[in-house]
Amino acid sequence: MKGIGGSTAAEQLAGLGPWASPASAITHNERLTRIEKARKLTRDAGADALIVGAGPSLRYFAGVSWGGTERLVALLIPVSGDPVMIAPFFELGSLEAELAIEVEIRLWQEDESPTALVSDACRSWGAHTLAIDPALPFLFVDHIAKSAPGLALTSGAPAIDGCRMHKSPAEIALMQQAKSMTLEAHRRAALTLREGMRASEVIRFIGDAHRAMGGPGSTFCMVQFGRGSAFPHGLPGDPELREGDVVLIDTGTTVQGYHSDITRSYVFGKPDDEQRRIWDLEKAAQAAAFDAAQPGVPCESVDAAARRVLEAAGFGPDYALPGLPHRTGHGIGLSIHEPAYLVRGDTTPLATGMCFSNEPMIVIPDRFGIRLEDHFYMTDTGPRWFTEPQTAIDAPFG
Repeated sequence: MKGIGGSTAAEQLAGLGPWASPASAITHNERLTRIEKARKLTRDAGADALIVGAGPSLRYFAGVSWGGTERLVALLIPVSGDPVMIAPFFELGSLEAELAIEVEIRLWQEDESPTALVSDACRSWGAHTLAIDPALPFLFVDHIAKSAPGLALTSGAPAIDGCRMHKSPAEIALMQQAKSMTLEAHRRAALTLREGMRASEVIRFIGDAHRAMGGPGSTFCMVQFGRGSAFPHGLPGDPELREGDVVLIDTGTTVQGYHSDITRSYVFGKPDDEQRRIWDLEKAAQAAAFDAAQPGVPCESVDAAARRVLEAAGFGPDYALPGLPHRTGHGIGLSIHEPAYLVRGDTTPLATGMCFSNEPMIVIPDRFGIRLEDHFYMTDTGPRWFTEPQTAIDAPFG
């Protein structure tokens, strides 16, 4: 079991410290460039302004890391004119502490209508059509429609996704750090495994490892042993590790909001012939997906390439089990899952700066599952791995 077991959590944590070469923050100029691109894409979509709600997209454009609540916090970007931030009056100090761009701030009190401020801004710009952040809750969309009955509403996805799907070198560097940190947490977690260990112990260690390297901890962590590995998002409970179990660990962290999401699968003990055969097939499917990810081809072709490998081996077809029950991959960035997607029906052409997971999991129902998940980013000449894929079932980290 090369690289599996033989150490302790204390020993492995003692070897960790803050990341030696942290990636640089997103600059003010880059955020301004994003806003100008959003203006163009909004105009191209036939709208006069774009509203961006609290959440990852607000962080993308304005540097504000707040999640959404029942109180409207939003950035309005007109195709011509200065952006406007709508926020509760009592949040002004907190907002100013995080804002990374210059905007006009319009505030509302608790007994006032924030969507009236949206309507007023659009009227002052002469806007006839407002593009809506696809993640903005219906609660706010409905109130905007009632506050501005003459204002046409349309999807803001072409502008928001059109910006966020294509990562800059600075974004890729932040994601590279996050993924490298998570891979190191994986490697050290494997060394701590012992028979009888609970999944919760592994989860706790991985969170501590992410924090020791300067992350906020694990954004999520799924640890499954044996039969639990046959369920793509696991089973409830706190299983104990036994000799011969498949170990499936899926976890990630963030660096300045940018996500990692890496899965490793191996066996605690000596793999049997079937475990090895399925692991090797998973490895081949992951490699086929990577090779298919060429500039200009549709996202769905990457998923098709992985499925061809599995179906040739007698699995599937399509989503049937035993086989691959979900898409081959998802976009990733400030959201852990974001457009575009490596799945049938997504015809988005692959282009420079797009970042994806590659995880064509194989499920053997009620027995075990193997998922190898690494991420790649697109360049002008083809895909590049953020992290090198696992090389063998019995040597998960080389």
